[in-house]
Amino acid sequence: MKSAVPRLKPLADEELDDEARRVLERAKMQGRVLNIFRTLAHHPKLLERWLVFGTHVLNKSTLPPREREMAILRIGWLCGSEYEFGQHVLIGRMTGLADDEIRRIKLGAEADGWTESDAALLAAVDELHAESFISDPTWQTLTRHFSTQQLLDLIFAVGQYNLVSMALNTLGVQLDEGVPGFDL
Repeated sequence: MKSAVPRLKPLADEELDDEARRVLERAKMQGRVLNIFRTLAHHPKLLERWLVFGTHVLNKSTLPPREREMAILRIGWLCGSEYEFGQHVLIGRMTGLADDEIRRIKLGAEADGWTESDAALLAAVDELHAESFISDPTWQTLTRHFSTQQLLDLIFAVGQYNLVSMALNTLGVQLDEGVPGFDL
């Protein structure tokens, strides 16, 4: 974690106003409210509007779930966001990613064992992170494996989780109980 303590403390139930309580009720995951949502509840209107886009990227994307999680894990790793990476280790496992694949995501496209499409996807994340652009060779490889909508969802997923990683790192959002972080 970039910060051992939160810069902005997650709100406890008794600290929530009615608007924040309403938004957080919809943000529950498996019956609980994660630290990211309790932290962003300091600005309920922002949280509510951000959740609409976040819900598309996480639950309504045309990108297959496994590939979506590979992209999210890679951008979380590149941004040094242990919170984001750890949360998506859990989600990635649910989409079929094995722990050895998750460890290889840290190494990127050059790691042994990736298919052409997996390597191109990871390279695209690296390029978006470094240059805010996917190179022509990577783009050409991606177009052999993904539809136009899937490519758009990939770009926006990387952008979404880059933004989220910035917020998590800056605000010092701490890992939720049971989340592995970088040391899966």
